[in-house]
Amino acid sequence: MTTNSTRYLIRGASLGGGEPADLLIVDGIIAAVGSDAARDAGSSAHSIDAEGLIALPGMVDLHTHLREPGREDAETVETGSRAAALGGFTAIHAMANSSPVADTAGVVEQVYSLGRASGWVEVRPVGAVTVGLAGQRMAELGAMAESRANVRVFSDDGVCVSDPVLMRRALEYVKAFDGVIAQHAQEPRLTEGAQMNEGEVSAVLGLTGWPAVAEESIIARDVLLAQHVDSRLHVCHVSTAGSVDILRWAKARGIRVTAEVTPHHLLLTEDLVRSYNPVYKVNPPLRTATDVQALREALADGTIDVIGTDHAPHPSEHKECEWAQAAMGMTGLETALSVVQHAMIETGLMDWEGFARATSGSPARIGRLKSQGRPLGKGEPANVVLVDPAARWTVEPDKMATKGRNSPFAGTVLPGRVTTTFYRGHPTVLNGALNSPLPTDPEEPAWNI
Repeated sequence: MTTNSTRYLIRGASLGGGEPADLLIVDGIIAAVGSDAARDAGSSAHSIDAEGLIALPGMVDLHTHLREPGREDAETVETGSRAAALGGFTAIHAMANSSPVADTAGVVEQVYSLGRASGWVEVRPVGAVTVGLAGQRMAELGAMAESRANVRVFSDDGVCVSDPVLMRRALEYVKAFDGVIAQHAQEPRLTEGAQMNEGEVSAVLGLTGWPAVAEESIIARDVLLAQHVDSRLHVCHVSTAGSVDILRWAKARGIRVTAEVTPHHLLLTEDLVRSYNPVYKVNPPLRTATDVQALREALADGTIDVIGTDHAPHPSEHKECEWAQAAMGMTGLETALSVVQHAMIETGLMDWEGFARATSGSPARIGRLKSQGRPLGKGEPANVVLVDPAARWTVEPDKMATKGRNSPFAGTVLPGRVTTTFYRGHPTVLNGALNSPLPTDPEEPAWNI
């Protein structure tokens, strides 16, 4: 395995929002923490003054759309990985709705290889549940799991696995290799032609409504299926208070279900659609203020396990058009930390320890990434992000690394900024700017075997 012999001494960072301490990184590993770090660093160590900064485990995204192969006009593994590093991520899961769909071992291995060649973050492909995302036949789940990509998360995200028999079979199948089915909860017959959340605002605007029950009914069905076969279910981008109630019920009964919420669903509401600006068109749709509050509380109490960005870049011509024709989706990798700080930490609902759990520890566990989401302790892989919580910055999509310009936060002043990202001990981001990728490593890290 290729190693990085350069030493980095991080001085005076608040570990997880707690007491300041020094961190010494050597050969991709945290070699020392606290008073031993400076003593062991030696004169050759690169010193980083982290006073006033918070050191966190590198963030892990379970829900990223990288578009490659096939839609490189919207995003590539390279550009999406750069955006992820700038956002403080050291691992991302690439959703399967590329072209061709990631429904075979060959396609997931292509995405995996592109990620390793890029070197900005760990890229883990998500395999499709059904062939072509068509919901008719189960894809080659076993072959993808046994491939070099070592796929453990499977999803038809973008469409729902609406056939209950097929969903049951998929849940049963992944048990053989400890996989998880990540469901896009959307009953298709209840959302035909839907344009926004169903309610008073949709009635006033004359847009076809997207009822909350379309999400909630699928979640209710799937948690019962997961209970029946004793398998792992993950629910993508939860958006309603009713969904939270179902998840809370299921977890209280020991059903093996986890769930995610996007940063934009923690902050934005359906009222923004009154502008008819397609940047606010997203799947699932922006909901009510009551839903937003329920989602925040569920994330705080652990009913919702993780933050998933659902980063969905689109070419400008797919968003800068009339509402009905616009594509659904928002970018999110480079704004996620700041939005969650604003919605959760600055409101007192969550501390930085809870933030690390929701953005690193829990998603790494769900995705079965052994070298990610680890505590900042001696001997652990050096996937580390430094955050300036006092920083304030204005979102300028044209200056972002992602190809997508469809950020709902354009022009918004947000708190908190990533200053440094270490991926396997290598600084991919320094002083808030891209530095360099990890040198190509053709072999799997020892700690992931």
